[in-house]
Amino acid sequence: MAEWLALLPILLLLLCMTALGWSAARSGMIGAIAAAGLAVFAFDYGIDGIDLAGPVLEAGFTTATILWIVFPALTLHEVQTRSGASQRIGTWLTSVSDRPAILVLILAWFFALLLEGAAGFGTPVALVAPMLVAIGFSPQRSLVLALIGHAAGVSFGAVGTPILPLLEAGPVDPGELSLTIMLLHAALGWTLAALVFRLAMTEGRTGNWVLAPLAAFLFLLPALALAWLSGPELPTLGGALIGGAVFITLVKWKWPTAQPDDARAGDGVLLSVLPYVLVLAAILASRTFTPMAEAMQAVVLHWDLAGRFAGSVMPLYHPGTLLLLALAGAVIVRPESRAVIGPSLATAARRLPSVTLALVAVLLLSRIMVHSGMIDTLASAAAALLGSAWPAAVPQVGALGSFITGSATTSNILFGGFQVAAADASGLAPLLGLAGQGFGAAIGNVIAPHNIVAGAATVGLVGREGAILKATLPVCLAYAAAGGLLLLALAAVW
Repeated sequence: MAEWLALLPILLLLLCMTALGWSAARSGMIGAIAAAGLAVFAFDYGIDGIDLAGPVLEAGFTTATILWIVFPALTLHEVQTRSGASQRIGTWLTSVSDRPAILVLILAWFFALLLEGAAGFGTPVALVAPMLVAIGFSPQRSLVLALIGHAAGVSFGAVGTPILPLLEAGPVDPGELSLTIMLLHAALGWTLAALVFRLAMTEGRTGNWVLAPLAAFLFLLPALALAWLSGPELPTLGGALIGGAVFITLVKWKWPTAQPDDARAGDGVLLSVLPYVLVLAAILASRTFTPMAEAMQAVVLHWDLAGRFAGSVMPLYHPGTLLLLALAGAVIVRPESRAVIGPSLATAARRLPSVTLALVAVLLLSRIMVHSGMIDTLASAAAALLGSAWPAAVPQVGALGSFITGSATTSNILFGGFQVAAADASGLAPLLGLAGQGFGAAIGNVIAPHNIVAGAATVGLVGREGAILKATLPVCLAYAAAGGLLLLALAAVW
């Protein structure tokens, strides 16, 4: 009986978001209220001031640390868009080749991954799908390509934002967690590149099949190296930037375009990608240069309430701080950015309230369930039900979280604590449980209603979202299942 009561807030969240179509903020708050009531009346949770204030403070503090990344990431996206930098990059990319196979991998794979690594929050789908329509793909195919093409990078989207709640959930090393998640994607991510290529070739087009594994290798290898060297901030952004540059260089040499080069297409491209290069350089230096890292980590903001509730952050070492510095450097160097920085900051700020409400609501639900013991109850039930086979289901839970909430970050908030508790109950290493969660939450983005609805609006498919979900759901299920089997194999030898 206790297991069903503990599951009720999550089921209520699922019902509100899917059947009723409510927002994550509204649904999360309903779930949090239900969780609070159950915690008090069914799980003996206290009702004094500390008991009530603790989860609220933890939810607010973690929300602030996440928004510290989200705000500069959204501002960077707005600056790039308003200054024409994103358009210049896209125009240049489409001029690289006249071969559809090459163009689709550049746009739906490398450019979508670059946007995911820099901004996240639906940006790749909203920008890349219309670009694919512009080069001749049908709206539905374009949207499916954009959804699938960016998925392997979602685990480290928006300069590593989805990893923050996983690090809050369990005592794991950021570098080890990042490397483990990236190993799962490195083993299976090539299938997504191959699928992007195959889907692009089904509309009467032809292409050399060597391009798909080449594109996959050129992203996954540097992403894996960056996960090992720097942690969670750079695998997607750096992997896409480095891999994309090498891929374009190779295809221009091996498969040169039959059309004459348009010199104007490359005007301003280097300055347009400068912000991404600065982000890459700043974070890589702070993570690999030991004296700098130690100095930045020396400043810590920490709070504690009765020894039961706590939070801490290193403000100088925080990726949001480095992102702001890179953004400031780009604005100083690029004159056209100075005129749009004000409107960009304002637009990014206007997007924060909805994001903030959603994060606070779901985090509050999560913290109440953790501190009341509801998460432990659910984890014990799940482990008892599946036993040693539990690792195979871990990525499916992460994908379900992204489908429910529309975000890998929010999925990790919702299920991070559950994964740690379930790992303990089933004998799985907590590192593997959190890695499977981060991996599954990433592929769950291809079926997240928020992504599909937003993307459909950009390519004129409003009202046909069901057809998109029908195309992406099998991809999500297969990728998550393969990840679960891989996690099961890792658990056997860990």
